[in-house]
Amino acid sequence: QYQRRYAGPPAGPNDSRERLILESKDFRRSIDYLVSRPDVDRDRLGVFGLSRGACFLPVLAVGEQRLKVAALVSVGLFFDRRLLPEDDPFHFLPRFQVSTVMVCGRSDFIFPLETSVRPTFRLLGAPEKDKRLVLQDGGHARPNYPAAIKEALDWFDRYLGPVK
Repeated sequence: QYQRRYAGPPAGPNDSRERLILESKDFRRSIDYLVSRPDVDRDRLGVFGLSRGACFLPVLAVGEQRLKVAALVSVGLFFDRRLLPEDDPFHFLPRFQVSTVMVCGRSDFIFPLETSVRPTFRLLGAPEKDKRLVLQDGGHARPNYPAAIKEALDWFDRYLGPVK
C-alpha cells in the first residue's frame, strides 16, 4: 500500500474511493500471495498498520477471514467531509472483528485521545476480551517504537502462538 504512488491528491470523493478500492485489491492480493507460499502458515496471519495504514485497515480488511490478529499504531478516527460513507473507516470499525491491539501516543496531535483514539477503540468490532488499547508517552507516529513493536509481537504471540 505504501508503495502505491499517485501524481497528486484525489480529485474528489469518487477518486478517493477508487484509490481505496485499488489499495484493498493490493492488500487482498498480498494475502493471496502469502497463503500460496509453503513457508507461510495460512492459519496464523496478522497485520501491522501505522498511521494512515492503521486507520484504513478496517476498510481494506473487513470480512477478510484469513486475518486473525491486528496491531494498529498511531490510529484514530478523523473527520474528513470528503470521505464518502463507503470509504469512511467510521463505518467499517464495528465490522472489523479481528483481535486488535491499538498502540497510541497520549499527546497525538492528529488523533487526540478522547475524541479520536478512545472512540476508535470503542467502535472496534472485536469482543472486549480480544482488543486492547495501549497508551504511550508521545505524539503521532512517535510512540516508543521498541515498546510498540513489543506490544504488537506479544499480541501476535498471544493469538497466533510464538514464531517457530
